[in-house]
Amino acid sequence: MILSTLVLAAGCFWGVQAAFDQIPGVLSTQVGYAGGTVEHPTYEQVCSGLTGHAEAVEIIYDPQQTSFDQLLDVFFKIHNPTTLNRQGPDHGTQYRSVIFYQSDKEKEQALQKIAALTEQHVFEHPIVTNVQKLDYFYPAEEYHQKYFEKNNLRHCGKNTSQK
Repeated sequence: MILSTLVLAAGCFWGVQAAFDQIPGVLSTQVGYAGGTVEHPTYEQVCSGLTGHAEAVEIIYDPQQTSFDQLLDVFFKIHNPTTLNRQGPDHGTQYRSVIFYQSDKEKEQALQKIAALTEQHVFEHPIVTNVQKLDYFYPAEEYHQKYFEKNNLRHCGKNTSQK
């Protein structure tokens, strides 16, 4: 079995992880930090907004069961990709919307998905999701992993920015 990896940022990583853990074909998830300039940042450093990292989720999936495109569909349904550096009550660059690509094919697919959603006027406002090359993904501290599951919390609800 050949597995694939996708890293996404869509606000607080706890809810994003919980949502993707429910998707058939997703074999594992891990929360962490991506898109910044500091090596092995801590949660406190990322929350300062000075590292450039986003709270992100690394998704390991079986492409025979679910596709990159299907995972992007989930991504755009679970957060508001039209708010810059904000999801719900959380604000700051660490909560920005990002698709971290690892190949030119993934970059093109991500840009095509954004173009299609824009053309279809799925959202009331312009999509501000960044498409950025993944340089490094740093796993978050253990107490952040599967946080909602460990604390018997529900995952975040569907965004209301769609028409």
